Amino acid sequence: MTQAIPVRVALVTGASRGIGAAIAQSLARQGRHVVLVARDAAKLAEVEKSILDAGGKASVHACDISDTAAVEKLVDDVATAQGRLDILVNNAGITRDGLILRMTDEQFDEVIRVNLKSAFVACRTALRPMMRNKWGRIINIGSVSGLVGNAGQSNYATAKAGLVGLTKSIAKEMAAKNITANVVAPGFIETDMTGVLPQQVKDYAVAATPLKRMGSAAEIAGAVAYFASEEASYTTGQVLAVDGGMTMY
Repeated sequence: MTQAIPVRVALVTGASRGIGAAIAQSLARQGRHVVLVARDAAKLAEVEKSILDAGGKASVHACDISDTAAVEKLVDDVATAQGRLDILVNNAGITRDGLILRMTDEQFDEVIRVNLKSAFVACRTALRPMMRNKWGRIINIGSVSGLVGNAGQSNYATAKAGLVGLTKSIAKEMAAKNITANVVAPGFIETDMTGVLPQQVKDYAVAATPLKRMGSAAEIAGAVAYFASEEASYTTGQVLAVDGGMTMY
């Protein structure tokens, strides 16, 4: 007799808008209970409502992920309250762009703390309940900047490259525990963050993309949905660039 698959609990950071909100909504449509995490409780409530109105399951936890102790407590609290934690999506991130000769230690450290260390802490904490249930999916949202670098983003590219190394290490350590770890690396995606860029920057990015267009948050969410699925059980330690072909050369 086939054992019924339980309702998987997914925690998504940076879920109040853009790519994070799209990921959360996609996972909810797959039947997951999605725990939405960000600093802005009001924005989180809007995403939660969209999921609930569509018949999905969601809950909200406001948290500043730059606070290591707060991240650890959050993940522990979610696993305790839900009785399990199956899927972790580390999506939250910030940019503090600037040429390296002008970049301050504070700008570098802040991006590393938010974009890389918070993911490390969340992964380390989430792995315990995943190991207890002998099932887990970790999906870290990287960037093409972490694969090929980007002028003016030495801090951001370093953090995103670090996510790749972190993910591959987790994949090797946790393979025997039925826990996978993968990276989705977006290219130039239409979000609020890219919406404020000068038109010439957008035009340059589109020109550098073989598909000659920007990507959508939904296209990133689709890649995450695969890595989070039951069917992705034989895929681990991989980096999937969803970038319109930008980094294929």
